[in-house]
Amino acid sequence: MITTFATSGPATPPAQPVDALTDREEDVLGRVALGRTNAETARELHISMSTVKFHLTGVMTKLGARNRVELAMWAYQTNRVT
Repeated sequence: MITTFATSGPATPPAQPVDALTDREEDVLGRVALGRTNAETARELHISMSTVKFHLTGVMTKLGARNRVELAMWAYQTNRVT
């Protein structure tokens, strides 16, 4: 469903965050977009669950996203995940 939505092309380009995402935020975002849980992300990146949550909060704040689905859609729309 996300792939279909992302490839249909948004009416307007997805908003870019005012503050750029850090490398670690990009790492966490990519895993969220692939459907990873916080525990899986922590394990894959060798960081704690609280660190994953910290980065997720940062990404959500920067993008004005309300949930993981919006993060995943944005990641696909901006070609961060294929």
